[in-house]
Amino acid sequence: MLKRLLLCLSCLLPTVAAAQDYPTRAIRMIVPFAPGGGTDVLARIIAQKLNEQWGQPVVVENRPGASGGIGTSLVAKSDPDGYTLLMASTGALMAAASTLGRNGEFDVNQHFAPVTVIAAPPYLIVVNPKVSAASVQDLIGLAKAKPNAQSFGSSGVGAASHLAGVLFQKEAKVEMLHVPYRGTGPAVTDLLGGRIDLMFAPPQTVQSMVEAGQLKALATTAGKRSKFYPNLPTVSESGLPGYEAVGWFGLLAPANTPVAIVDKLNKAIVGAMDAKEFRDQLALLGAEPEPQTPAEFGRFINADLAKWIKLVREADIKMPGGQ
Repeated sequence: MLKRLLLCLSCLLPTVAAAQDYPTRAIRMIVPFAPGGGTDVLARIIAQKLNEQWGQPVVVENRPGASGGIGTSLVAKSDPDGYTLLMASTGALMAAASTLGRNGEFDVNQHFAPVTVIAAPPYLIVVNPKVSAASVQDLIGLAKAKPNAQSFGSSGVGAASHLAGVLFQKEAKVEMLHVPYRGTGPAVTDLLGGRIDLMFAPPQTVQSMVEAGQLKALATTAGKRSKFYPNLPTVSESGLPGYEAVGWFGLLAPANTPVAIVDKLNKAIVGAMDAKEFRDQLALLGAEPEPQTPAEFGRFINADLAKWIKLVREADIKMPGGQ
């Protein structure tokens, strides 16, 4: 018995030592989308903060494709040593769940070691000024009067901005025409041009246009009012009680990454969130820091994905597959 205990301890010692020394070389942080989006912006903020704390390079590497599935799957298959990390989002994990999950079920802990959520900002429901709706109830009225006459754009099939619209249709019992784009930018361009009617859009991409009167904001999609948009009601307040759709961003490592390394990453990032500079940068995205422990983040992801996977099944949405 003693010999077995000593053997187990001897196996653990190298792992503990590696965690204490971590990091001793450059870290790759994979962003499964193109540069410039919310996931990419947050990754670069986190990378800078980790570099400042540890003095080791944290290199952000964009691996777009399959609605985030390609980069996400790459990290899932990487060595669990803490040197390949994933800046994930709702859409990226949904894309991964469609290929990594089994029988429609997905447990994030089987493929990743959650570190912490960075932020979970709401979307804004924004419409082109030519749309006569001035509220969510007006929009629902228009959609009920003429099914599929109202079109909403998204950054792609299965993206969080798409699923937020699908959930809205289900709860409001309306039908709208979904128009998927290859990213948020092209969708916003067509929204401004009046080629589509509305979007469930990330705040940072449309805020300046709302302020300039180029778009109308009707509501936020969070469960409670945002301190950044105190005068905008939530969808839940506007006649669809219980409606909530947020686009979370968070850091993950491959499954079986040593707990000590995951905890070290968590502590470093949560500590960085206290800095005013960090909070100011998140505010530009319409987000507030929402730190969690690794266990809390894992439960949060599984609950959130279960909600969306159920919706995808019910709506018979064909999710893009990762490779």
